[in-house]
Amino acid sequence: MKTQALAGCRIGIFGKGGSGKSTLTVFLARALRHLGYPVVVLDADSTNLGLAAALGVDRAPSPLLDHFGGMVFSGGAVTCPVDDPTPLAGGEISLGELAPQYVGETVEGIRLLVAGKLGALGPGAGCDGPIVKIARDLRVMDQGPDLVTLVDFKAGFEDAARGAVTSVDWALAVVDPTTAAIEMAAHLTRLVARIRDGVPPATAHLQSAALVDVAVRLYREAKVRGALAVLSRMPDGKAEAYVRSALEKHAISPLGSFPEERSVQDLWLRGCPLHSPRLAEAALEITVLLEAVVAGSVPHVTAAAR
Repeated sequence: MKTQALAGCRIGIFGKGGSGKSTLTVFLARALRHLGYPVVVLDADSTNLGLAAALGVDRAPSPLLDHFGGMVFSGGAVTCPVDDPTPLAGGEISLGELAPQYVGETVEGIRLLVAGKLGALGPGAGCDGPIVKIARDLRVMDQGPDLVTLVDFKAGFEDAARGAVTSVDWALAVVDPTTAAIEMAAHLTRLVARIRDGVPPATAHLQSAALVDVAVRLYREAKVRGALAVLSRMPDGKAEAYVRSALEKHAISPLGSFPEERSVQDLWLRGCPLHSPRLAEAALEITVLLEAVVAGSVPHVTAAAR
């Protein structure tokens, strides 16, 4: 029986706005299912909607923020990890323990959870730190040791800088053909390298020595093994060659490439499940290479992976 190299992995997907990280999440989840992995997707994007429809889930799940008691800024229980790095209470869950409204499922058997959304929370609840804490600390415990969790973070670098990257096994940067995306991949690679080198987090703002100890311990015990990259929305070979060359200057060699696909943009517009044979094939190739990197049968592909 084939050993599943990605068994038990949490993979964080990061990227600038419009880079295509949610599209990658959808097709990676399906590729993982095709290879036999049980898959949970955690929608950790606090603002964007539509991932449930893109996956093919009939009903968008209710936010786990409600399950955990709401955010501290509205009088709830879930605090911001920057102000309070203490782990989320009850973060290890069984899907069977959750009320049905918190879990979505596709026809392929991919489970979808939603950390939280800011849109309905009202004035004064505009900080999404508690949503980041759920994304950082949530562990699904009842899908077996082969479970792969894909965490689709919100656009930008903020969630990684808040410490969410400490709890993923691999941080995956989605790089579209823009300078901003190239630089974000470089920042993510350097951040992961610093964490793995034992550089402690900023703690001068914390109010007690106990909280400082918690923050330092979380970084010292960080799971993250490396930062990787995938090219996305590549319009042609010339653009792809330029982006690859720019990434090489940061010692980043991408796992693979998603071409620009106008039909997928239309599906996002219409709120339909995503479908593209080209992207499905590309996602499968990327997933197989990722398995090889994790298993150690091919060299690590970024300087941050040690």
